[in-house]
Amino acid sequence: MIPAVVADFAGTLPDWGVYLAQQSVNALQLGSIYALIALGYSMVYGVLVMINFAHGDLFMLGAFACMLLVAALPWHLPFVVVLLMVMLIIGLLGVLIERIAYRPLRGGPRVSAVITALGCGLIIENLTLVKFPYSQHMPTDLFVSTSFRFAGVTISTLQLLIIGVSAILMVALDFLIQKTRYGMAMRAISFDAGTVPLMGIPANRIISLTFFVGAALGGAAGMLYGLAYPVIAPSMGILVGWKAFIAAVIGGIGSIRGAVLGGFLLGAVEVMVVAYLPSTYRDLISYSLLLIILIFKPYGLLGSPPNVKV
Repeated sequence: MIPAVVADFAGTLPDWGVYLAQQSVNALQLGSIYALIALGYSMVYGVLVMINFAHGDLFMLGAFACMLLVAALPWHLPFVVVLLMVMLIIGLLGVLIERIAYRPLRGGPRVSAVITALGCGLIIENLTLVKFPYSQHMPTDLFVSTSFRFAGVTISTLQLLIIGVSAILMVALDFLIQKTRYGMAMRAISFDAGTVPLMGIPANRIISLTFFVGAALGGAAGMLYGLAYPVIAPSMGILVGWKAFIAAVIGGIGSIRGAVLGGFLLGAVEVMVVAYLPSTYRDLISYSLLLIILIFKPYGLLGSPPNVKV
């Protein structure tokens, strides 16, 4: 459904300026979603030094959870309530996966955890595929979008919602990590996981909280993505999940602010490539960007080499 233009502010930019500004707004929208998903990858890696490859499928479940909540409940819930419910459901599912699949392998070889994460993602995807073998449409009545023009640039309220909600969640996460006891415990585990239990910090509880927060952010991203691109499918988490993983690596895997930077950078590159070049170049240039950055910055833009005691 194309939103109606309800306001048109006077004044316009040159044609090339309008086009560039329009694509910049689109880049902010896509980059916000990539950044939210990338944060989940970075949080888990920072605490456990593992890649949760099931995270992309948790993102996909966020969109389906939103669709089911809106369709199943007999009353109309506000957007904020649905968002919090989706984050709670996907966050608890992330904790369940960590408790059942990852915790028993914590002391084992890292390749076992990687294979288990891939297996969890395939299980989630195929269970969803059994229930929804065809693409589904997100409900359009959850948020009715309108739009306005400013200096010739059309901006929808849905775009502002996605950018604003993503920014609020990112600021809240930064506050959680930098200003709270739980965040201090997360940073302590990331720095020296072996010493933390000796200091009386409940490591398992903090790790579960990390999975909860990371999965909840992924679920929120799935819901926002489903509203922006309202056709959802069980396979949507594969490509978007890999793109968000690329964003986390570009920014510096394990770095929270690096994940945000990488998400916005990748979103800008993808949108601008499609705007000025054939769309077939999008993935080529995205992956080439990853390779170029890793050649000159092996730990990402904001990443740092691990401290090794000798």
